[in-house]
Amino acid sequence: MPEPTMPVRTDTPADALGPTALVLGALSAAGVCVPALFLFPWAVIAGALAVTLGAAGIRYALRGTGRLWTAVTGTVLGAVGFLGTVALIWALGAS
Repeated sequence: MPEPTMPVRTDTPADALGPTALVLGALSAAGVCVPALFLFPWAVIAGALAVTLGAAGIRYALRGTGRLWTAVTGTVLGAVGFLGTVALIWALGAS
């Protein structure tokens, strides 16, 4: 019988919440730092998803599944990206 391809038998889909939030949060924060108009909609969506998935990742990490630092970093980057993009859009609309 072949060996399982999973690194550890206790891995669950909840282990991917933190890294996914980290990638989406980095994309969202890049949307704020690089003022390109085509990144604005993606930055808002990626930021909201990063905050949501990061919060779920934090919850599971505190229960022992997944890593806490990736979930927290993804949540913070997602919040910065989401709020920064919304603030930029609001500032552009006010002028």
